[in-house]
Amino acid sequence: MLTASSDNQLRWLSITLFGLVVALSLLPCLRLLSEALSHWDRGLDAPLLSILQNPRTWVALQNSLYTSGLGTLISVVLGSGFAFVLTLTNIRYRALWIFCFMLPMMIPPQVTALSWLQLFGPASPILNTLGIAPALGSPQPMYSAEGIALLLGIQHAPLVFLALRSQLICLPKDLIEAAQLSGASQWRLWIDMIVPLSRNAIFAGAAIAFVSALGNFGIPAMLGIPAGYSVLPTLIYQQMAGFGNDVLSEVASLSMLIAFLVLIGMLLQQWIQQRSSYSLIGHSAQPASFRLGKWRIPTQILLCAVLCLILIAPLAALMISSVVPALGVPLTADTFTFAAYNEMVNNQGSTARAFTNSLLLASLAALLLMIITLPLGYRLMRLSLKARAVIASLIEVPYAIPGIVLAIAFILLFSRPIPIINVTLYGTLTLIFLAYLSCFLSVCLKPVMSALSQLDPALEEAAQIAGATPIQRLINIVLPLISPAVFAGGLLVFLIAVNELTVSALLWSAGNETLGVLIFNLDESGDSILASAISVLVVVLVASLMALLSLLAPRLPKGVIPWHC
Repeated sequence: MLTASSDNQLRWLSITLFGLVVALSLLPCLRLLSEALSHWDRGLDAPLLSILQNPRTWVALQNSLYTSGLGTLISVVLGSGFAFVLTLTNIRYRALWIFCFMLPMMIPPQVTALSWLQLFGPASPILNTLGIAPALGSPQPMYSAEGIALLLGIQHAPLVFLALRSQLICLPKDLIEAAQLSGASQWRLWIDMIVPLSRNAIFAGAAIAFVSALGNFGIPAMLGIPAGYSVLPTLIYQQMAGFGNDVLSEVASLSMLIAFLVLIGMLLQQWIQQRSSYSLIGHSAQPASFRLGKWRIPTQILLCAVLCLILIAPLAALMISSVVPALGVPLTADTFTFAAYNEMVNNQGSTARAFTNSLLLASLAALLLMIITLPLGYRLMRLSLKARAVIASLIEVPYAIPGIVLAIAFILLFSRPIPIINVTLYGTLTLIFLAYLSCFLSVCLKPVMSALSQLDPALEEAAQIAGATPIQRLINIVLPLISPAVFAGGLLVFLIAVNELTVSALLWSAGNETLGVLIFNLDESGDSILASAISVLVVVLVASLMALLSLLAPRLPKGVIPWHC
């Protein structure tokens, strides 16, 4: 039985936590919607109607659908190919292949774009080193719609991989073995059983990849803006750089257009996932395993070749670009230099400031979200399934919508001084910090919820009978048991936030740059060598954090670390 004191504790805990969820998730979205639908008294001159009548909007929409659609096709080919091979065959070094394939998704999109820009074109240091660079004056092939689509496809292929892999793991090994005993060839098994059972998972992964590509800002900005090729996120960015009384209303309207498309994609993905739930007899809880035999070595060579093309070669180009004096200069013993790193460490105040800001924001966001998600997840697990689903969906919204849309929502919400205390947050690190909390709350919450769902309720029931209050049970029983999951959630937030660009691209101001913004600005201003040096350090940081999470993975609930087998 709950005492009056315990009941009071639960009530105030619930009010505080759910009030925080409303403030971080619901208010920014409502403010964005109200601004987009404002000024209807102007008739055809209302901002929303003006945006819909502007030809640039429809050109950007068409470009967004083309690059996202083509990128999704590339993601499906790459992601499904790797998922089938790494999940269903006896390939060697499975964990290493998965880690390497997941790495492009964790590398910031602006770093991905910069590395590919250094890989191709007449100014490519690596091509000049090899003596195969195209003639001066040749166009940069990455400055094109197809270049954008290629990188979007590579960046989001791991999303298709994860969606399909989770379905393939659940395939009934016993059923497949029965078909093999009946004389079915491996080819017939793939065509008649595996592909039909995993088809909906492929479609769900494709929907996630399409939605992610639609909201991606870093790649279209670095490859599209120099070529005059606009998609919806870059059009919003360029509109914000302009002036006018209705600029916020217009970008809010554009943001709602992206949010509407993303919502359709999310609903489609959820509908497909529901249809992909099978109830199969004979599930052995172990994935099927096809023996490659003489094809194992050629398959491993093929996987290595693909990873070299999409990961190793661009990163090698990035590293070479960071140790030459200028673009277009081949790497030799005479041209090798650490000047860019020396400039970054000793002479660039903005670099040190950006590192400090990013590390501070990412660390504080990770720490605070770890503190918040423990009691939040604890309370959510005690709600009815319906109430839990509603609140979880509300928490998911800021992470699901494109970051640039979330940034516009926070600009609208905090462009004026906060009532009563009369404090202005616009243009400060605090505003970026609040946006990070809103965006990454669901990232930190998922591992916590996964761990809580696997706890034995008998432990808490025994403590409750002994008179422990909910707060005491949370601190003394629940926290020690799920602390690895809480830490993993915080580390995932730090990993994503430290390199974030899409949200901070519109929220930063002079002196408040983040790493993602700095790399983007340096490349835009023509200082690609310094941008490459910073990007190399960012990649090292990302890979190190992923390795740390992999070491922690054996102590975590299954599925917390996406790339862990």
